[in-house]
Amino acid sequence: MNITYLLFFLCIIICTLIITYWAARQSNTTNQFYIAAGSLTGFQNGMAIAGDYISAASFLGIIGTIAINGFDGFMYAIGFLVSYLIVLFFIAEPVHRLGKYSLGDVIFSRFPSYHMRGLMAIGTLIISIFYIIPQLVAAGLLIRLLLDIDYAISVLIIGGLMTIYVVFGGMFATSWVQIVKTVLLMSGTFLLALIVFSRLNWSMTELLQQVKLGTPLGEQFFLPGNLFDNPLETISLHLALILGTAGLPHILIRLFTVRNTVEVRKSLFTASWIIGLFYLIALTLGLGTVALVGYEDLIIKDSTGNLAAPLLAMVLGGDFLMAFIAAIAFTTIIAVVAGLVISATTAFSHDIYYHIIKRGKTTEKQQVLVARWTAFAIGLISTLFALGLKNMNVTFLVSLTFIVAASSNLPVLLLTLYWKRFNQVGAVSGMVCGLLASLVLLLIGPHIMHPDGGWILMEAIVPLYNPGIIAIPIGFLAAYLGTILSGKSSESNEEFQAFYLLAQTGVDTRGDKK
Repeated sequence: MNITYLLFFLCIIICTLIITYWAARQSNTTNQFYIAAGSLTGFQNGMAIAGDYISAASFLGIIGTIAINGFDGFMYAIGFLVSYLIVLFFIAEPVHRLGKYSLGDVIFSRFPSYHMRGLMAIGTLIISIFYIIPQLVAAGLLIRLLLDIDYAISVLIIGGLMTIYVVFGGMFATSWVQIVKTVLLMSGTFLLALIVFSRLNWSMTELLQQVKLGTPLGEQFFLPGNLFDNPLETISLHLALILGTAGLPHILIRLFTVRNTVEVRKSLFTASWIIGLFYLIALTLGLGTVALVGYEDLIIKDSTGNLAAPLLAMVLGGDFLMAFIAAIAFTTIIAVVAGLVISATTAFSHDIYYHIIKRGKTTEKQQVLVARWTAFAIGLISTLFALGLKNMNVTFLVSLTFIVAASSNLPVLLLTLYWKRFNQVGAVSGMVCGLLASLVLLLIGPHIMHPDGGWILMEAIVPLYNPGIIAIPIGFLAAYLGTILSGKSSESNEEFQAFYLLAQTGVDTRGDKK
């Protein structure tokens, strides 16, 4: 076991546990536990959103994808960034005004049905758990590689930590772990990028020249077509990435952790700048990996490319720098996982337990207690799944979460906010059909059905690895047809106008003001 690596990991763990201890004293009410009492500033929340969004897939995966696939790898990152424009212009402010703790609150404000609230909660649970599992698997593999600790123990460590953060610290602890992660990530990767340029005489021309020499792709490295042979696959992937973020529950509930819509806008502007800068740095590190580590060495040590950043750090600064970058990767994973757990916890304890099971008749203390037990249960379930999937390729779960979010949550959110004729039947139809279409297309796609190493050894019925181009239109079409075929909405024109006024301005002519 490398002592340098161990010390960095212990330092991260101790610091985050101190944050949790501090946060635990401020998480005694549901308002504090679920949304940190709306106490974050726009800048703080923007850093937390960036910390929540830049997952292991972004930090480890994008750099490796750029190193192996060149231009296509960077275009993958662009999809993640552009998605925030959809959130900023169409989703963010109405969600903040209409919701309190969850997406179920937002939909319930127009369609006051417990069935609708429960359906939104189930969607949130599915998306969150699907996203947690690959993060835990990646964490287990990373710790096993660097510290030579058994995979099962590694996953239990990460699973235990994320559960502690949420159970004891709630949204306060989760937010500040994410903020610390963002500071470490941006400073560490920026430092690494500076060292890359210093090794190449601060010359972009020399960097690009070394890249052409270091990759078997040559000039093709800078042209599209290296990641997917089928252009439809590329379009489908980017459609899911761009639209999926606007339906991710763990990102959208962060819109409730600030006081007003001014801070919401500041949050998204801050997050967008941080995420955009990170992907520019990631581009530099991807190019630097090819130039200084070399394509062949990268593939020999890790054919997936996920260890590109740590390997580059080893070449540039030895054990110390590699330990620092690995610790950042570790922090990245636990911050994202904690955000996912708090999202799933809120969906069950607030929407299902408080509103559906208890019908609002329970004490504040009991709600927080159930939320803590829910966080523990979700952490345990996710950890058990991750332990069982250590030998499986679970990267498809990451893309699946974006497809599910874009084909189920997004149609319901957009049409609820902007279509006057939209009704509850349409909302249920869009949610159910989008969710089922995503899962079915996964089961009959090449991730599962493949004659060479698939879970089912036969040719895939649908050949797309990223079936968002099919699933997303199904979600929107089902919502539209469900509305049209079910007849006229029971909602009057005055009721919709009052709802729309509340969503767009915060003025509530129906009763309370948010």
